[in-house]
Amino acid sequence: MIARQAWTDRSGLLVLPGGATVRGRRLADPATPADFALVLAGGPTPPWPYRRLRWPDFWVPLDTADAGDALREAWRRAYAGQRVEVACHGGVGRTGTALAALAVFDGLAPEEAVPWVRARYHPRAVETPWQRRWLRRL
Repeated sequence: MIARQAWTDRSGLLVLPGGATVRGRRLADPATPADFALVLAGGPTPPWPYRRLRWPDFWVPLDTADAGDALREAWRRAYAGQRVEVACHGGVGRTGTALAALAVFDGLAPEEAVPWVRARYHPRAVETPWQRRWLRRL
């Protein structure tokens, strides 16, 4: 089901270069419902539809092909008008890396994605050198 509703809570929202909006957040934070969540950690899951990636904290996804497929699904859903969120335990490193990947899918050069997401989402997004390297190979 496609909700086509605007976000009522503006926290964590990021407008991608092409205009779609996605939300990044910590899993533990209360949140208004989304239409789809990309969950990048073990533990609790949201009560709305989601897809989980195996992505260890401070690292990169364990399955790059699955991660690319899941990120593209989130990107397509956002451009279809769905309220899409990306979430992990802290809401910074893995979430920031995934949001930067969505910006790359949207046409931003990989070397520009890290400063772009840090300026618009969180100043410490994409926490590790291997996360930055993973984005360049995406």
